[in-house]
Amino acid sequence: MRFVVLALIAGLCSSAALAAPTPVTKEGPTQDRPANTVSPVTVTPPGDRPKVVATWPAAGAAVAGGVMVLTITFDQKMTPEAFSITTTQGADALQCLKTPRLLNDGKTFALLCTSHEKTRYALAFNAQPTGGFANIGQQRAAPATLSFSTTDADGPRNIADALKVEGLATIDVPIQNAPAFAGKPE
Repeated sequence: MRFVVLALIAGLCSSAALAAPTPVTKEGPTQDRPANTVSPVTVTPPGDRPKVVATWPAAGAAVAGGVMVLTITFDQKMTPEAFSITTTQGADALQCLKTPRLLNDGKTFALLCTSHEKTRYALAFNAQPTGGFANIGQQRAAPATLSFSTTDADGPRNIADALKVEGLATIDVPIQNAPAFAGKPE
């Protein structure tokens, strides 16, 4: 019996030696093994909240009243579903569509608005404690404000002229995301 137990232990030890891992060597990519690719997802460290880096009109600017495309640009890729724009206390309310559109750069929101001549506007972004603009990782943007005024100059009276003033391409028209209806109504 002792002999059988010893033979069994010796057999287990020898099979463990045979199953030892092979050494790893450093080799570059080959035709059989392509290089690793990196994911296109940007990972933002916690605490690095998105920030407003540019607006149109710019803070403190005086622009012609009329049709305008208000833009808010962040320093990170943003989610299109979340936003919060309010009028600050004591300022006139800018007349805008309900929902801004995230442009193709993934960082800029555009909102079609109309403004009156000789008026001061002040807007707050993410003024409420929850919700609002957020990056693609659902991290809420830092609150920000924008104040500007309008002059008595004759400003844009249609969307095409407003896009020219802003320097936006026609692909950035902030009115509609879906293609025009091409079929017959049912």
